[in-house]
Amino acid sequence: MKRTKEYTEMTTRELAEATKEFDLESPIPPGKPLTPAQRARFEAARRGGRPVTGEGAQVISLSVEKGLLRRTDAAARKNRVSRAQFVAQALRFRLSSGRARRLSA
Repeated sequence: MKRTKEYTEMTTRELAEATKEFDLESPIPPGKPLTPAQRARFEAARRGGRPVTGEGAQVISLSVEKGLLRRTDAAARKNRVSRAQFVAQALRFRLSSGRARRLSA
């Protein structure tokens, strides 16, 4: 139906007739089916969450001195990474350098 007047000027019945195309259950117009690759991307996007890297992630609770945490957050901001990314990078560095066995309290 071609609109002849603005929505604000229409009666309830005219407005219902003019906007009935938007009453469909799905806002996505009908089309061809998704390919398996498109379906996989759609399902991954619908699930949301972080992408799995490596073996996945494990949420932990960790106590850190307040001053050390402030310095960590500042360094993470400076490097434009999250706190988790910064700590993970520091752990990888420490573990790969062979210095993990010589820790002091």
